[in-house]
Amino acid sequence: MGIDIHVLNFLKFARRKRAFGRVATIGRQEINVPIDKLKSALNLKGYTKYGPYCEELLIWHFAATVVESFDNSDYEHATHIADMNKPLAVQNRYDTVFDGGCIEHIYNIPQALRNVSEICSAGGQILHVLPTNNFCGHGFWQVSPELFFTLYSEANGYRETEVFLADLANEQFWYQVRKPRDGERANVTSSTPLYALVRTRRTEVFSHDDVQQSDYDFAWKGNQSDYVFAWKRDQISSPKISKFKELVKPLAFAPFGRIAYWKWWQFAAPLSPTALSSKNPHLIKIAVSSLV
Repeated sequence: MGIDIHVLNFLKFARRKRAFGRVATIGRQEINVPIDKLKSALNLKGYTKYGPYCEELLIWHFAATVVESFDNSDYEHATHIADMNKPLAVQNRYDTVFDGGCIEHIYNIPQALRNVSEICSAGGQILHVLPTNNFCGHGFWQVSPELFFTLYSEANGYRETEVFLADLANEQFWYQVRKPRDGERANVTSSTPLYALVRTRRTEVFSHDDVQQSDYDFAWKGNQSDYVFAWKRDQISSPKISKFKELVKPLAFAPFGRIAYWKWWQFAAPLSPTALSSKNPHLIKIAVSSLV
């Protein structure tokens, strides 16, 4: 996907946590931020031409000392040509591993995620910006926050795991996802494309051998009744949504019915308990400016 304004702001957020040091990017990451937004985001008095890719940008503004890239082909002149579907022969480790939209294009995504951790040094940070809702056709995969809370858990050798959702139609706010607990699912519906913004840190020893969806794991440990209650609660629509559905049924047979339904969805969706909004109990709406 490359570096757009959401990705740039997420890099700024990660830089506030720690200097980037030695950086590995999964794929070469293009800069896709308009010049005026780039200048504003980085407080540039004049414009500095960084070239089409991110290496100089990361060195000049994010305290990167070295930036190397991994790709399956040399068509963008990556530093290391490697198939992320297969285990990497790790020669160097990096303080920051940045996946700005590459993992979703790799078929063997469990191996690709393991490779990301293998090339990250102990104590180093892993950054993902990946497609979630409404990216069908973009790559092989659209990811869920659940994947990262479960994979990048303390039990598996990670810490400081945070997940945000970014609406491509709104640059001003992100939604921090609360870690699912007690058999709940952090369900999120949206009418617009969303990114998942993920940051974690690797500890000395990590493992990907035990990764199970948390609500099923909760049920398997003897909490079936609590699990069923949480699942049913996730499926219940707001009474207001149900009432709106009854009102708009005739629109399905009216001229321009699809357009009318879309307008209804824009109005009704924020009322849903699973919507991308502060109505969703699993989300915390945060101004991007307060994070970067």
